[in-house]
Amino acid sequence: MSDSTVSRTKTLNFNVGVLGHVDSGKTSLARALSSTASTAAFDKNPQSRERGITLDLGFSSFTVDLPHHLQESLGQQQQQHDSLQFTLVDCPGHASLIRTIIGGAQIIDLMMLVVDVVKGVQTQTAECLLIGELTCPRMVVVLNKIDLLPANKRQSAIEKMTKRMHKTLEGTRFKECPVIAVAAKPGGPEAADTEQPQGVPELIELLKKQTYLPQRDPGGDLLMAVDHCFSIRGQGTVMTGTILQGSLAINDTVEIPALKVTKKVKSVQMFRKPVSGAMQGDRVGVCVTQFDPKLLERGVVCTPGSLRTLYAAVISVRKIGYFKGSLATRTKFHITVGHETVMARVTFFGLPPVAVSEPPSDSKPPQEPCSLETAFTFDREYFYQDEYLTGQREVTSGPDPEQWALLEFEHPVTCPSLCLVIGSKLDTDIHANTCRLAFQGRLLQGFEDKGYADTALPRLRIYKTKQKEGQVDRVTDDYTVIGRSLFKKETNLQLFVGLKVTLSTGETGVIEGGFGQSGKYKIRVQGMDLSDVFPLCLV
Repeated sequence: MSDSTVSRTKTLNFNVGVLGHVDSGKTSLARALSSTASTAAFDKNPQSRERGITLDLGFSSFTVDLPHHLQESLGQQQQQHDSLQFTLVDCPGHASLIRTIIGGAQIIDLMMLVVDVVKGVQTQTAECLLIGELTCPRMVVVLNKIDLLPANKRQSAIEKMTKRMHKTLEGTRFKECPVIAVAAKPGGPEAADTEQPQGVPELIELLKKQTYLPQRDPGGDLLMAVDHCFSIRGQGTVMTGTILQGSLAINDTVEIPALKVTKKVKSVQMFRKPVSGAMQGDRVGVCVTQFDPKLLERGVVCTPGSLRTLYAAVISVRKIGYFKGSLATRTKFHITVGHETVMARVTFFGLPPVAVSEPPSDSKPPQEPCSLETAFTFDREYFYQDEYLTGQREVTSGPDPEQWALLEFEHPVTCPSLCLVIGSKLDTDIHANTCRLAFQGRLLQGFEDKGYADTALPRLRIYKTKQKEGQVDRVTDDYTVIGRSLFKKETNLQLFVGLKVTLSTGETGVIEGGFGQSGKYKIRVQGMDLSDVFPLCLV
């Protein structure tokens, strides 16, 4: 095989997510920008065409000369590039398809938030913005449909909406992001193609300026997010998707972990151009043989044995500020982990109350909420929480304390370690003007055993504090009292020997043992006047 055939493409791939509220013109914008369409691009789904909205992720691309700032960034790297390919990931905007949006957002380097300039920020616009904050470092706001504005008021309306967008983004990581106005499809989606899009060349130039050299590492295990699977007569089955980590090449063996099968890579294409291999960040089509495409519409492909199937997991957790209401333990949430969304029951836990209430050190001022990759270990004791604790407590306010959650999945999921986890309430009324994204986190510990409740959970040292009240029955000497009404007569009091008892006046003592057969107990107390009778409290 010749060197030219074996060499990887010299085109740098940059993934741009196109997100926004339903009917904001995302697909029209992607079409206006693109020169090459993938198998899933531009609403080819029959339901999409019928309903006029995108139902699945669509992919398309266009290629430009490599900008000068990227040439400088590449510097002395051995792998040089001579062009830049923008891969557009068109995410559906409809509320009921938020699972697909989250899956698409995890594979992008830059986000285009498309806003209808007439309607402004709508419910799913805000949810897409939140997803972008969780998954993407940069964003460009595109005010679309400016052709619907009266010509004599167009510029002032654009300026007004631009100011409103900057105001909306003030409290987000995208507060400095650029805003640009376009008309991707003048006259609407049903209009003839005689009118040229407005502002698209300027948008391309802006996208070129916003690009950066994404972190691409061919090392490590392969992890590829598959979004479509179809057969080609005489060739085999093609799985299209984005490589999230590692690399692949012709003749490599890959695993489809959800099905527990392995296949050899017959050929690889990048937007219909044959290549010998691909690496992290590339969008590819991978051809394998003797595989039924109906078995895999969406999922992951990986290096054999590199992913685990989990029945439960421990995650770090942080509440999403826009979610209204509390996050209660034992509640079920829609959990998006890897590229799957399943229902799971959630149990929240954190550090013991004493550790939580310690004041922050002056040498470490709080910069932002605790890291989502905060350490978890089975050697530590944790405190059971009835709900997620926010930073607005009685004494202090600030970032939420370190917290974790146990997720117990209704169906097993296949995912990599430390992957992003998003908890949502997708059963909320889609017409309600409320955020359905509840919390985010990172997967820290997974349980592969179906019987995890018996084999793994006993290692998880989570405790509750309980409090009961009783009375002093009588005083026997200066240091000893007999108590009652804390235990039943059949209770094994040896289990409570040594536990602390607090009297209503503040003095403390410890339980020394039982007294008689009726559930009474002996308490050793020091430094107090025992002439009165006090109610007791077992802590």
